[in-house]
Amino acid sequence: MLKQIEGSHAMAEAIALCRPEVICAYPITPQTHIVEGVGELVKSGALQNCEFINVESEFAALSVAIGASAAGARVYTATASQGLLFMAEAVYNAAGLGLPIVMTLGNRAIGAPINIWNDHSDAMSMRDAGWIQLFAENNQEAVDLHIIAFRLAEELSMPAMVCVDGFILTHAFERVDIPDQAQVDSFLPPYDPVQVLDPENPASIGAMVGPEAFTEVRFLAHYKQRQALRLIPEFCEDFAKTFGRAAGGLLRPYRTDDAETIVVAMGSVVGTIKDVIDEMRDAGEKIGAVALVSYRPFPVEALRDILKHAKHVVVVEKCISVGVGGPLADNTDGALRNLRDRPKLHSAIAGLGGRPITRESLKKLFHDAVHAPWIGPFFLDLNERVVGREIHRGRKVRHAGSTAENILKQLALASHLPPG
Repeated sequence: MLKQIEGSHAMAEAIALCRPEVICAYPITPQTHIVEGVGELVKSGALQNCEFINVESEFAALSVAIGASAAGARVYTATASQGLLFMAEAVYNAAGLGLPIVMTLGNRAIGAPINIWNDHSDAMSMRDAGWIQLFAENNQEAVDLHIIAFRLAEELSMPAMVCVDGFILTHAFERVDIPDQAQVDSFLPPYDPVQVLDPENPASIGAMVGPEAFTEVRFLAHYKQRQALRLIPEFCEDFAKTFGRAAGGLLRPYRTDDAETIVVAMGSVVGTIKDVIDEMRDAGEKIGAVALVSYRPFPVEALRDILKHAKHVVVVEKCISVGVGGPLADNTDGALRNLRDRPKLHSAIAGLGGRPITRESLKKLFHDAVHAPWIGPFFLDLNERVVGREIHRGRKVRHAGSTAENILKQLALASHLPPG
């Protein structure tokens, strides 16, 4: 059914159609409307046979989810930003125990200073925890990825994280096709847990593992991720047959067949990038894009096959691995590593803390990648007097507050530039 609906409420309806039996909720912006939405569906009776549990923290939310999943329930929760960090220990535990929990991550910047707007630093902080990580470009895909995530998590007995850009998607109203219960039931079978704690047959899970077996535990998590590389395309093909539209997949190429420059990105920024590519194509430039849906597992071979014929690859990402560069750029570089005539890779950090990513800035970025390439990560729209200047080693910069004016003053001082 087509609805003009807020993204969070569309996701809530899709999650309810997956028939979760336990939902653990602790509100944190910008995911609050999602758990509010499923809570209302439980209270009204639209979602039956489900226990909605209000907890006292994000750590408690995932801890309750772990217990419920270990007891054999289909489980859902959601979080964002600092909330994900607070539950970090439990994030690793859920993956290590092989529990098929599905969690929405309303992507939001990590402080300090406090910032409630969108970037991908929260998801990237847990990229090695062992969860599947799927990134939505728009709210239709956010709806569809949740349905796919439940099936994927339960098939592999491992947790899955659906990453949706905070505010840009969670609070945006747009037309979304919400499936009916019969469609979801035909795609997502009843939950048949691999492991169940039973008081009649006591057992321990998560007990101590020594050096003789811990490598095997991590290898198993890696092996499951490799299996997901095969299953994700299969499930998405099945999804298209059931629902009549394409969704998910490992990645989606856009106008890449003859492209000499290819842009790699994840999440909602892909829509803006496509608009820029259309404009540049109209001007005769051979440029395309690849939208990564699956960040974990990372689709090395599929991405390499698309990028190998390009001359330039521009990675645009909403995260910075401080002191190194962009994690998505690093993974993309790894995918290209063994190519004999590999394209030149250009890394761009954009949209941190919700900074707008404009078509004008992207068009200049893509043009510069070909005609004025840079070394290392480039920070899109950063104060141009600071970019490219070496910060004097050993110079102490006094922290004078976190307003934009003070931050620019600190950067100017560190770069031996006059403020103003």
